[in-house]
Amino acid sequence: MNYPNRRHLIAGLSALSIAACGVPAPANQSSQQAAVPSDLLPVENPGFRNWLAGFRPRARRAGISAATLDAALAGAGYVPGVITRDRTQIQTRRTLEEYLSIATSDERLAKGRAAMARYGTTLNAIAARYGVSAHIIAAIWGLESQFGEKRGNIPVISATATLAYDGRRASFYESQLIAALRILERGETTPDRMLGSWAGAMGHTQFIPTSYEAFAVDFDGDGRRDVWGADPTDALASTAAYLSRNGWRSGLKWGAETGTGGPSGRTIQPQRGGVQFTVTRNFNVIKTYNNSDFYAIAVGHLADRLGGAGPLRGSFPPDANGMTRADRLALQRGLAARGYDIGTVDGVIGGKTEAALRDFQQRQGLPVDGRATLEMLSRLR
Repeated sequence: MNYPNRRHLIAGLSALSIAACGVPAPANQSSQQAAVPSDLLPVENPGFRNWLAGFRPRARRAGISAATLDAALAGAGYVPGVITRDRTQIQTRRTLEEYLSIATSDERLAKGRAAMARYGTTLNAIAARYGVSAHIIAAIWGLESQFGEKRGNIPVISATATLAYDGRRASFYESQLIAALRILERGETTPDRMLGSWAGAMGHTQFIPTSYEAFAVDFDGDGRRDVWGADPTDALASTAAYLSRNGWRSGLKWGAETGTGGPSGRTIQPQRGGVQFTVTRNFNVIKTYNNSDFYAIAVGHLADRLGGAGPLRGSFPPDANGMTRADRLALQRGLAARGYDIGTVDGVIGGKTEAALRDFQQRQGLPVDGRATLEMLSRLR
């Protein structure tokens, strides 16, 4: 049987979906609203308001009550930042090495080990019921929301309605809006608690509304399938249920670095000149969650690291500037030692590292281009 899944949404989002849903979700609505960038707050828009009026009869024909529509749409507004992000979501040009550096940074590993220690009993119970490795479940949690820290803080009704009104993928997002309204109709949450990413993905493991309807489970037995709250139990179990129903084979590894004694399967090399991986059918099941080889390898490798495995044994080629990951790490540490805020020291040259390099170059009287080169590394040592 073919179930609806996240592939349809993820295909349109950034290739680097690691904890990209927003700022950490605070405990209450007022602080949460304060943390949202101004362009992601709902605003009045006459065209959008007219579209909502035309949408109401369609929602009523889909079985949504007038009371639910009144409650959900009264506070809905047009979110300009959603459209900006939808229009500019060019896939991030990351190499696999960079992707894995972010996915298995020291910070993420530390948070993941702490999360597994805290929720180990719950994860093991979920694994026993659904036959999905506790480490795989935790890895998806870590990539999707940084173990619950970044669950998203944008009203799902406003986000999906804005995208449906905008028209680029109107049919898809109207279906997500209808599904979100059905969730409210059943009383599984309230409009003010139904928060998520700019594209409508919700909770600890970023389920879109149709996936929530198809796969979410009430594992803790409180009568609600709660993927939004501080307790991740239902979200983690829902992810395990999703993988199980999409063909996960219990006891089979996702794959491994080729030549390290892993399971048999097909060999892939997603980055030219880089590490090769031998993957199994469970690798393809992970890809139903996000249809990307990079993502599936990141989930598998993060799961392995959380389970006690070490870094990859193989290496990746130097970047266009001749820098290896060890070089980039040393450069970031050199900048940090000089008081620069470069974010996470992970060997990935992002905006903060480039800004720090530009300032350093300016102070040194050098040409200012923000490039991470062997010359800059030499000057920082």
